[in-house]
Amino acid sequence: MVNAPVAGNDDSVKEWVSRLGIQPDMVVQELGWDDDCDAALSEAVEDVIGEELLDDDTDELCDVVLVWWRSSDGDLVDGLVDAVRNLDSNGRIWLLTPATGTEGGIAPGEINESAQLAGLTQTKSDRFGDFQGACLVPSGSAKK
Repeated sequence: MVNAPVAGNDDSVKEWVSRLGIQPDMVVQELGWDDDCDAALSEAVEDVIGEELLDDDTDELCDVVLVWWRSSDGDLVDGLVDAVRNLDSNGRIWLLTPATGTEGGIAPGEINESAQLAGLTQTKSDRFGDFQGACLVPSGSAKK
């Protein structure tokens, strides 16, 4: 298991939320959260949207689904298919994995292949502290 990350300062975490494209009043679901995830990022997202993040029990359509995933979490394709379940047609998934080469990390090629098998396309990637993020949208979507 990855050690719990030390979040950046408040300004860097706010910048991360901006780079995720999260805006006030968006509906955001969070899947796969555990002690090794960056709680400061989750809390900053809640601050921006003005609500708590939805968990895996919701039936609400979401603008963004944050998926924390480690190599030991099982089949990534299955995890992404589950994440799409509540995704609005114009929504996006941010897959957050430990950085490549660290414990629990996932190779970029595996992320890309898994996304394609789940009917998703990767539009960009970014680094958020100890985590690598991949922005995934339904195939054929112009959303970035």
